[in-house]
Amino acid sequence: MTTQDIAISDETIEQLRHVSTATLTTQLFKRGLRNVFLQGVAPLVKPAAGAPNMVGPAFTLRNIPAREDLDHVGVFKNPDHPQRKAVETAPAGSVLVQDCRGDRSVASTGSILTTRLKVRGVAGMVSDGCVRDSGTIGDIGLPLFCAGASAPLNLARHHAVDMNVPIACGGVAVYPGDIVVGDVDGVVIVPREMAAEVARDAAEQEIMEEFIAERVQGGAILRGTYPPDESTLAAFAEWRSKRK
Repeated sequence: MTTQDIAISDETIEQLRHVSTATLTTQLFKRGLRNVFLQGVAPLVKPAAGAPNMVGPAFTLRNIPAREDLDHVGVFKNPDHPQRKAVETAPAGSVLVQDCRGDRSVASTGSILTTRLKVRGVAGMVSDGCVRDSGTIGDIGLPLFCAGASAPLNLARHHAVDMNVPIACGGVAVYPGDIVVGDVDGVVIVPREMAAEVARDAAEQEIMEEFIAERVQGGAILRGTYPPDESTLAAFAEWRSKRK
């Protein structure tokens, strides 16, 4: 049994849609994982307030530096070109994650490939490179997290080589099947085997923090409130029981 074989429940996915990446990084930190948040990667279009997170298992694409004798526009005549094949292979509900080595000089996708991902039911795309057609992509409706916009095509700098292998993206290790969560702050990678307990504890943390935020807004000092002492925990239990 591989990590990708670990089942992820609908309940876990739903919990992850409604907790922040900030909360998730705290939960992963508690479990010893410090490097889980992709650096230099942000939503191409800021999500609307209250919008659910992008969530899905990672389907990866690895790029290496381009070489002029191999990377020319003629390669796209091959329907099995790794970039195009990845777009046609990433399962519905997955998140296509591209390793672009943090290179911001060219694009890693454009509007047509993004449209195809959307039509196929892919949950989103993440790249530590840039995208072209950024204005058009913003209207497609596919959650997309990247390093910004750049017009030149990928072949100028990237040679796509492998699909669904371990990669680096934004300085973070991403393994196929890891759970990818994206919100207004950016993208966090949750190891698949931890996803259920992390989602559960993250949801609990956010309920507690809602209570703490109310108390701080009401004038409570931080000492004994954040983190909560025994009296605050008792008040939280009463508050929670009344909410139910």
